[in-house]
Amino acid sequence: MSVLTAILPIVLFGMFTFSAILKFSRSKSMVQHWNEYRYPLWFMDIIASLELLGAIGMLAAFWVPVLMKYVAVLFVVLMLGAIHAHLFRARHKPIMALNAFFMLVFAAVLLLV
Repeated sequence: MSVLTAILPIVLFGMFTFSAILKFSRSKSMVQHWNEYRYPLWFMDIIASLELLGAIGMLAAFWVPVLMKYVAVLFVVLMLGAIHAHLFRARHKPIMALNAFFMLVFAAVLLLV
């Protein structure tokens, strides 16, 4: 396991766990963004569940390495959706999608290594 494949899963685990917690707890900022995206609030629970499932899978990938590719695909799909929501549904400035872009790149790197 290279340093890259050791650090990126930890970063992704942390970011997606944090994001899922914000969504499940219905934080004020997350609900505000969700309303700007014009998605129903029940969909936030679906996305949070997928994020948490992915975070757990990324952690489990340290013991079952084949999981990393599957979780990376899930994260790529989620981040493409997040970027779309920021830029096209909510019409946010591109800086608002920067975190999703970096998580997309990190997940894509894990697919390629």
